[in-house]
Amino acid sequence: MKKVLALLVALALCLSCTAVFADGVAKENIKIGFIFLHDENSTYDLNFLNAAKEACEKLGVAYVLKTNIPEGQECYETAAELIEDEGCNIIFADSFGHESFMIQAAKEYPEVQFCHATGTRAHTEGLANYHNAFASIYEGRFLAGVAAGMKLNEMIEKGEFTAEEAKMGYVGAYPYAEVKSGYTSFFLGARYICPTVTMEVTFTNSWYDEALEKEGATKLINDGCKLISQHADSMGAPTACEVAGVPDVSYNGSTVAACPNTFIISSRINWEPYFEYMVNCVMNGEAIAADWTGTIATGSVELSELNEQAAAAGTAEKIAEVKAALEDGSLKVYDINTFTVNGAKLESYLADVDDMGDYVPETEVVTDGYFHESEYRSAPYFDVDIDGITMLGA
Repeated sequence: MKKVLALLVALALCLSCTAVFADGVAKENIKIGFIFLHDENSTYDLNFLNAAKEACEKLGVAYVLKTNIPEGQECYETAAELIEDEGCNIIFADSFGHESFMIQAAKEYPEVQFCHATGTRAHTEGLANYHNAFASIYEGRFLAGVAAGMKLNEMIEKGEFTAEEAKMGYVGAYPYAEVKSGYTSFFLGARYICPTVTMEVTFTNSWYDEALEKEGATKLINDGCKLISQHADSMGAPTACEVAGVPDVSYNGSTVAACPNTFIISSRINWEPYFEYMVNCVMNGEAIAADWTGTIATGSVELSELNEQAAAAGTAEKIAEVKAALEDGSLKVYDINTFTVNGAKLESYLADVDDMGDYVPETEVVTDGYFHESEYRSAPYFDVDIDGITMLGA
């Protein structure tokens, strides 16, 4: 009965609006269903929520927001509900664990477009109506690392600690490629400015756990870390920094309102350009890219406003200088001349780009002197453990 209903819904969508890959769909017939892992209390999901509202209101299309949808069968059920009960013809989900359920729904509803952030399988599944998207956020994290390096240098110059004691801490969610790519690029940005810096990373094994994130940040501070950053979604780490008076570089949005004395800057993916892109593709009858990577140039990678109260003098100017070098290609985040692995240069590396579930690496990603992150697939695949970073546990 469910499959029959699915076919009827697909037929209704096909009859009520022109075919997606032919003549396009009129704006008034577009309705987007958004599926979010958490709600506005998560900095990660809030970033998506804000972008969804801004893009849809700017384009004048209807939308429905569904929050706190687990990475389980509930995702599929929510997608089906959005299609059958709400009449949505574009579905977007924002968390890695939603992917298999989005693919399940995409196969069942072929006339609906399914777009998914952080996933890895669109380019191998071969479904015309299933798509992945991400952005080169490693460039944004590198720039945030530059701000961190400037702050460390300032504290060293003031005699607060020695250059050899310049150690940062990082609260990560999971030891996945996405997190490793993020903290490594942040570290390399800091070391670009402060050559003696090292970093310790602790993991919470959760995308959102305020108590564990606060506990992780506190542990790092007690272990002598002079500055903290994060790839986890609550206010736990920034709050711990504000209480301890330790500088903090956040993620997915400014925390200056709650942490005015310690927040320096934040990097984030701006999802509004992608949301506009997917809607315009549907309106114009154009195929949505199976794997879309946003960049600084597309407005998809951004930094928050710098908190001058906590940032080192000259930080804004240095970020502008480094950003220009990233944009013109004269600077590469993962330049293999800037880091080592077990004391050696990374001359070659096979990455598991075609994520088939077997964890077998098959794609050479080191050429022309750098690791080509997010060029062969939008979702990060940098999972190298480089020298200078110590993982405290996973």
